[in-house]
Amino acid sequence: MDIFLVLIAALLPAILLLLYVWKKDPQKEPTSWLVKAVLWGVAICIPVAILEMGINSMIFGPGAEPANLIDTTITSFFVAALPEESFKLLALWLVLRKNPYFDEHFDGIVYAVCVGLGFAAIENIFYVIQDEEWLSVAIGRALLAVPGHYAFAILMGYYYSVYHFVKNSPKIAACVLSVPVLAHGVYDYL
Repeated sequence: MDIFLVLIAALLPAILLLLYVWKKDPQKEPTSWLVKAVLWGVAICIPVAILEMGINSMIFGPGAEPANLIDTTITSFFVAALPEESFKLLALWLVLRKNPYFDEHFDGIVYAVCVGLGFAAIENIFYVIQDEEWLSVAIGRALLAVPGHYAFAILMGYYYSVYHFVKNSPKIAACVLSVPVLAHGVYDYL
């Protein structure tokens, strides 16, 4: 296994999607703020992994895997989707709370995508590097998992911007987290 090829295969999907959303931004954000958002996405990986292992152990026992559809549903929504999207929201809030460049609707999406793909890139490295069939894992994750995190981030960024710029309501505030969690949970369940 050539570690350089493995890293390229793991990181390239996230990099390409980052470049895509950056190119779509009509008023480019400062690179330093985008890097900060990506690094927050990277930084939350370890606490998320620890939390997910803890929740999984509490619900199913140490090292246990889901055994039926109910277990799979619980795992999809409460072990994976809720912790990951909650920490991504925390990271997004940390990036945007005092960001003077957060001044238009699309910015919420851009920064959320940076956080989400920072997380997805590191998660992808762990999945790809630990499998002997790393190429097939990399291809599968490039087509499904990384674009999934991209889509969940778009949902979060959209509702974050709606809450910030349009309607400061509890219903919209709830959507900032619940919509990406629902999408992520359904994706993981399927």
